[in-house]
Amino acid sequence: MIATIALGAPALYAQRYDFTVFGGGSFTSSATISNPLGNVDAGFNPGFSAGATFGQQMYKYIGGEVRYSYQKQEMKLSGSSGEATFAGDSQAIGYELLFHTAPRNARVRAYVAGGGGVKYFRGTGTESAVQPLSDIAVLTKTGQWVGMVSFGGGVKFALSKSIYLRVDVHDYLTPFPKDVIAPAPNSSVSGWLNNIVPTVGVTFTF
Repeated sequence: MIATIALGAPALYAQRYDFTVFGGGSFTSSATISNPLGNVDAGFNPGFSAGATFGQQMYKYIGGEVRYSYQKQEMKLSGSSGEATFAGDSQAIGYELLFHTAPRNARVRAYVAGGGGVKYFRGTGTESAVQPLSDIAVLTKTGQWVGMVSFGGGVKFALSKSIYLRVDVHDYLTPFPKDVIAPAPNSSVSGWLNNIVPTVGVTFTF
């Protein structure tokens, strides 16, 4: 048993952890809500994103991290008869594996990432008795949790022995949040949303 612990000790002490803070943009695809009265595009206007990760380098080229991301984006409906907007935001949390192209002490490390988690959509605007396009869909002041698949990639640039500049792009894929952007009776919507999030961050290793 002592021999096993001794053999495993180098690998244990070789593991390193990191913490990243980041910020950037947030861009989400739209979906079509169909109704006999007409169709509307439903989605989110471009906004900003901020968040943090806590990661662990388990192997020479492979690591993993918990990633939290906040997106501030206005919800919208647009159709031939008008447009409606409503303040909103979302929060995503999940776990990803990172596959690097260089060992952890390299000055430049490109990587690809993939994983999953959950995302919370929320309407934060002020509701009114009359909303444009409400006969097809309604933007609501409510919240909804949905499952999420995430993937992305980026590059880490060493600024010092323990500090890195990190640039990456992530895609958070989720089902359409029907409780937050609610189809009216006789309306239907299906499909997934792509939330493209380009960010720049600073990573601290320890």
